[in-house]
Amino acid sequence: MTIARINPLKTIQGVGLGLKRELIPQIQSLYGQDLIKHIHFLEIAPENWIGAGGKYQTQLDWFLARYPVVCHGLCLSLGGLEPLNVSFIQQVKSFLQQHEIPLYTEHLSFCSDGGYLYDLLPIPFTEEAIHYVAQRIKQTQDILGQRIGIENASSYVAAPISEMDELTFLKAVIEEADCLLHLDINNIYVNSVNFGYDAHALLSGIPSERIVYAHIAGHYQESPDLLVDTHGENVIDPVWQLLDSAYQQFGVFPTLLERDLNIPPLTTLIAEVDKIASIQAKY
Repeated sequence: MTIARINPLKTIQGVGLGLKRELIPQIQSLYGQDLIKHIHFLEIAPENWIGAGGKYQTQLDWFLARYPVVCHGLCLSLGGLEPLNVSFIQQVKSFLQQHEIPLYTEHLSFCSDGGYLYDLLPIPFTEEAIHYVAQRIKQTQDILGQRIGIENASSYVAAPISEMDELTFLKAVIEEADCLLHLDINNIYVNSVNFGYDAHALLSGIPSERIVYAHIAGHYQESPDLLVDTHGENVIDPVWQLLDSAYQQFGVFPTLLERDLNIPPLTTLIAEVDKIASIQAKY
């Protein structure tokens, strides 16, 4: 099957925000006002919207009519041992086509083992895993008829069978699968603390030509050498500095603020949206 070389950068630009249920009425009430002028696109999890009806479909239609929207999945389990859920991927394809959504991204991780685990677990960095995961990404792309983006994952324990470092693994998967990169800035920082490497050094090796858009988020500090990627806190200075460095090296790319827990009022959250916009404006 021919894979469409869709370029979502033609439709998503600037700063994005994850569309959480709590934020829906707040964005609607402030739409068109200066306060939220830096929200340029929105992100949804297709699992939460496929088959939606009633007021939820009405809400989705309202946002689709006013904002570019991208899909970021939660349950594809690219590194899982069970066969890919083809019927689900076909549902995603129909959803993307129905709503003219240009982009679907997923995590470079697995989340199933005889059932869904409700967590995103790391894939061992091995040669075998490169070929296995790349094949599953290509299968997904064949079904969808377009390239997907994969997101670099956070992790907390190193697999003892790993044969290479994270960057080598990430680049090899992207190259073999011929997919896009959904760059998570916070995950680079979280892993750099958890595994004791230089976040800026890893960033400099990222294949920038593959970046489709980025995430930035806050995390929870369990201990000085253990960070947990919760998306429930404010973004900290070293992560902001890493984003600044990424723009400096690669140029500006669309960047979305993730906030999944402890969600403050939109009027508070917008300060971080505006900060992304201000860093982008420097470059």
